[in-house]
Amino acid sequence: MQNVDLKDKPSHIESWLAELGAPSADRDYTPGHARVLALLAALQAQGIALHRPRVRIRIAGTNGKGSTAHFLASALQETGLKVGLYTSPHIRQFHERISIDGKAIGNQKLTHLMTQVMPLALECETSYFETATVLALLAFSAAQVDVEILEAGVGARLDATTAVPADMGLLTPIALDHQAWLGDTLTEIALDKACVFKGCKTVLSAPQCEEVRTVLFEEEQDVHFSTHFAHPLLMLGEHQQLNAGLALSAVKALKASHKNVRDDIDVAECIRGVSKTLVAGRLQYVQHQGHDFWLDAGHNQHAIHALISALSRFDRPFDVIFLCTRPDRDLSNCIRLLTPYAFEIIALTGQGERPYIGVQDALNAEIPLFEAGRFLVLGSFVTLDETLGWMQKNSIHKVA
Repeated sequence: MQNVDLKDKPSHIESWLAELGAPSADRDYTPGHARVLALLAALQAQGIALHRPRVRIRIAGTNGKGSTAHFLASALQETGLKVGLYTSPHIRQFHERISIDGKAIGNQKLTHLMTQVMPLALECETSYFETATVLALLAFSAAQVDVEILEAGVGARLDATTAVPADMGLLTPIALDHQAWLGDTLTEIALDKACVFKGCKTVLSAPQCEEVRTVLFEEEQDVHFSTHFAHPLLMLGEHQQLNAGLALSAVKALKASHKNVRDDIDVAECIRGVSKTLVAGRLQYVQHQGHDFWLDAGHNQHAIHALISALSRFDRPFDVIFLCTRPDRDLSNCIRLLTPYAFEIIALTGQGERPYIGVQDALNAEIPLFEAGRFLVLGSFVTLDETLGWMQKNSIHKVA
């Protein structure tokens, strides 16, 4: 391990984490619980043990996990509970992954935790995501939160977030994605992700297709399905109504059957908390140098399809949609879905098309062609980070 003084600069937090490997190198990573459990055991041997919250909630699924997690956190915070929220990936900085009552962890607290965790993490050879999960658990334990909400990374069966017991499991819509890890069929993927329910008292799912429902009923007899959120949202799109509906169903289940928190929950207050939630990177609007941008983390066919109801509400087409994804994903169906909503679609798969080598290169070339353009950027959290970084480099105004 290089000699990094975390007390020097916040940027060194990322430098130290970088020793664990690239956070998005999913094709080079072997999932499993052994490393996480070894790290937790090593910490406990040094007198650093986890304190179990009143309720721990796990969320898995293909798309909508982050939005559902934020809706649920906002709902429970609104009713007065202290909530720890762990999501991934981040957009601008690592701290976004770990928040308590809506505030990202600060440099001082994160530095303190990393000083304890990092030497042991390197010995246990935990991955970036696994180490981040343990850091979140320790942060929530130290803060003595009432509720922990843990968003799974990929799958559920061997995901780091399922290495610790939970009281409630939530499942967002399942589609084909990460087949190299989870399997080539919806049945295989559903079998993996249904493991989010393992050991949980309460299990809830968003509406699923028939193939997935069959798996869920075979694996978990008591699974219940949520419905649309029947109240206004600040977030756009029918898919967000589904995500909010799953969050509200979780609230009602906690109120009905979890005595540790039921007396603290006011459902009307929770609905208010859900309604006012905004999540970065979900059709996030940014005005930049006279142009209008919308940024969204949708970068697979399932996510793009879910966005269509929101895009149909825009009063006119975008000048350009920048569609960014990995080289191993086929974008042809996504382009077909998006064609009615833009005058031009520029697809970027990291292979230097048009002949752009990335989203920043494409923005540099395309944006100056418009006086007051309307643009939609679709891609991973890395793409959104690069887009916001490009705006910062090309603006005298600070971009959030």
